[in-house]
Amino acid sequence: MKVIFTEDVRGRGKRGEVKEVPDGYAQNYLIKRGLAKAATKANMHTLERVTANEKAAYESEKAEAEKVKALLDQDKTVVNFKSKAGSDSRLFGSISSKRIVEGLEEQFGIKVDKRKLNLREPIKTLGYTNVPVKLFKGVEGKIRVHITEQD
Repeated sequence: MKVIFTEDVRGRGKRGEVKEVPDGYAQNYLIKRGLAKAATKANMHTLERVTANEKAAYESEKAEAEKVKALLDQDKTVVNFKSKAGSDSRLFGSISSKRIVEGLEEQFGIKVDKRKLNLREPIKTLGYTNVPVKLFKGVEGKIRVHITEQD
């Protein structure tokens, strides 16, 4: 019997796949538990539509990430902060990923999730720092951060 998997089933198939499985297994386990549907014409047509919608959503999300990356790569996009520092240019405190994201939105109107920043530890020195950010699968950018001494 041909079935369309609605969820991942370990060792059998992934969500959205169409596979041939034994009749008893399909009727008594997969369909009964909602893990699969029979591969009728109507269900196949629905699967095609759902797949097309998911692909369109994926492409639009990727295009949005590319647009944000282009904005971040511009020379004028530098997030500026002023902070108190000691004589050895070490900050009294630090600049965290949350502050970087807030500064980016406040200064340029670009929204980025703070969890997407690849900042191992907060910035603790004056000067320029490049902070890598993973915007989407395969789309990575850099946020330039400039920290100057507060008067």
